Amino acid sequence: MRYQPLGTSGLIVSAVGLGCNNFGVRLDYEATRQVVDTAIDNGITLFDTADMYSKGTSEELLGRSLKGRRDQAVIATKFGHAHADMGYGPAAGAKGGRAYIRRAVEASLRRLDTDYIDLYQLHTPDPYTPIDETLAALDELVREGKVRYIGHSNLNGWEIARAAHVANELGTTSFVSAQNHWSMLERYAEVEVIPASVEYGLGVLPYFPLAMGLLTGKVRRGVEPAAGTRLADREGYVTEAKLDKVEALIAWADKNGLSILDVAIGGLLALPGCASVIAGATKPEQVTANVAAGEWDPTDAQLDEIDEIVPALLPTGNPASLYR
Repeated sequence: MRYQPLGTSGLIVSAVGLGCNNFGVRLDYEATRQVVDTAIDNGITLFDTADMYSKGTSEELLGRSLKGRRDQAVIATKFGHAHADMGYGPAAGAKGGRAYIRRAVEASLRRLDTDYIDLYQLHTPDPYTPIDETLAALDELVREGKVRYIGHSNLNGWEIARAAHVANELGTTSFVSAQNHWSMLERYAEVEVIPASVEYGLGVLPYFPLAMGLLTGKVRRGVEPAAGTRLADREGYVTEAKLDKVEALIAWADKNGLSILDVAIGGLLALPGCASVIAGATKPEQVTANVAAGEWDPTDAQLDEIDEIVPALLPTGNPASLYR
């Protein structure tokens, strides 16, 4: 396992992390514990969850699974999703506001059974709260020792830039990470989000790095997603255009003696700004496979060939080479 800093911060994370969104939904405590055990045994330190995942159950199961070995984990959780009602009531205010953040962090600390969170992330932008209020509230948590570092998720490039400038002007704790939709199949984050993150020293934590399962090779043309999987629940996500790219990536991987999973995880890790690929898993063997895929270190020539198959949606030019 490789370990690297999250952006320009002092937080060191495993290059392959574990997404915990399946905990409490597809996995009960015993199954969660098996997945977490395998992750730790394989050198994974970064565990990413959110208060909204299974309405807090994901955090609870992660906390139980890490009992007695909290010091082996970097826990990242999120708060303030625009479409999640955590039951705090209207008096808590907007989800990026001070009152809401105070309630949310205490609830997450309790569910995780810990006295600090390594990385506390704003889940979606709050259109009602000025970013200076959000930063000031998060800065308080850092100064109190309840949170070590702060990050955000789903912000656009201009929002990333504004947050960085406001934190600098106010002298508050700055965001150190950006969590956005990014995979080797869907690379539009490379248009603005990745360059902005690199410019302002943020480490990027891609979510849906396996394109909801399309980059595992289990779903191909003529092969339907298995019932109960995330991909099966996303009507309209699988398109002929995506399947064309998946088949082309599989063919390229075969020619180079690789798996599509190697391309999905190792390829993403090789791109600028990517700090850790936080893939989810429902079985221990999936964790082991994800870790192995993260060991592939592509050459620039190989990345150029992949760029030809799945280019980012930049206006002009070769997408990855501008930032690599």
